Amino acid sequence: MSATTINKSIFLTASRETIWEYLTDKDKLGQWFHPAANNLEEGKPFALLKDASDSESKICWGDVLSANKPSSLTYTFTIGGPMGDNMTTVNWTLEEAAGGTRVSVTHEGIGEAAGEAALGLLMALDAGWDKHFVKLRENLAA
Repeated sequence: MSATTINKSIFLTASRETIWEYLTDKDKLGQWFHPAANNLEEGKPFALLKDASDSESKICWGDVLSANKPSSLTYTFTIGGPMGDNMTTVNWTLEEAAGGTRVSVTHEGIGEAAGEAALGLLMALDAGWDKHFVKLRENLAA
């Protein structure tokens, strides 16, 4: 791991199975992250959309490298812009914890993907993951 890797964890009252659905189901992804063109499945590409009704409005995309329901999910990830066609890697880990679930995300390869724009992108992604975690917590509490 390098100084350009983002690591975040939160604790949620939901089961790993429920949280898994929020990480992989295209409609549930749209409730807290971004709508997806399709469910996230191992070995398949995915696209996260600006507008759920427009499959051409992708803002993030990559390939699902591994999907070990309900414990871990790994995919490549890019947002274009300063990253161009360079990919980073996002890894989710779901662990049972005190009657709920500890959800951890590791987002790595940002420095290599963004080059000179790395610090600005790290700050934007760091703030973005915080915002998305808040939305995930709110959706699971509803």
